[in-house]
Amino acid sequence: MLMVILLQNKKVREREARITRRDLPFTAAMVALDIAAPIMLMIGLSLSNPATASLLGNFEIVATTVIALVVFKEAVGKRMWQAVCLITASSMILSFEDFWNLKISLGAALVLLACFCWGMENNCTRMLSLKNPLQIVVIKGIGSGGGALLIAYFTGNISINILYIGLSLLLGFIAYGLGIYFYIFAQRSLGAARTSAYYAFAPFIGMGLSFAIFREPPTVSFVIAFIIMAAGAYLAAFEKHAHEHRHAQTEHEHRHDHNDEHHNHKHEPLESGEHSHLHTHAPLQHTHTHTPDLHHGHTH
Repeated sequence: MLMVILLQNKKVREREARITRRDLPFTAAMVALDIAAPIMLMIGLSLSNPATASLLGNFEIVATTVIALVVFKEAVGKRMWQAVCLITASSMILSFEDFWNLKISLGAALVLLACFCWGMENNCTRMLSLKNPLQIVVIKGIGSGGGALLIAYFTGNISINILYIGLSLLLGFIAYGLGIYFYIFAQRSLGAARTSAYYAFAPFIGMGLSFAIFREPPTVSFVIAFIIMAAGAYLAAFEKHAHEHRHAQTEHEHRHDHNDEHHNHKHEPLESGEHSHLHTHAPLQHTHTHTPDLHHGHTH
């Protein structure tokens, strides 16, 4: 991603707003949480069934939604709350090593803790989502990757293998770099909770691959949890939200054009197409289908 930025046309870069000093608290928290979460996940994976761990990844939706509501005051509708309850119930079933005797799994607990960290990280990233997504990806990659490398060095877990390093870099570019780039773009329009809801499809892919590779038969409790989880993910991903709402006067900087009702400010000289600059949104009241992006932080 760093190479993509370096090769980018200057005019293209200027369409995006850059991260400023005011964004540093969210940037630092984003990097720290991105270091902690994978460590917990890897330890959790080593102590639990891989299919169970994959499906538990959907608890990230619950963590993201609750943190978005409580800490960042993001609007959460009735359908999303139904999804949260179903996913929580499914996660509780999956968290017990022996559900019928209520013996909790340490591995599942660590996976859930990793999901909580990612839920907080998703909300921190959401606060930066109007800024240049390539810049965010590079900061996340260098910060999180560098932190993980330091931990590996101090714990004596570094191995020099050119082939593995090359394959890891390729995998990181596709699965991490491009994945986060598109994720941040989605957060601009969908908000933190709903972007995580669409992301819920990923654990089901991991679960399918786990069964295909490891050939482990699912338990009765796993099948029950899977059905509940699938229902919750569906409710979360296909929520619709429309009502009359009021926009207070707001000033911020991000990439935009003038083809919507939210960006009707004037320019001297006249600007056409997408561009980025500090601008003011005048108070506005209207009705349309919307998501809790950074332009729709109103209460309900």
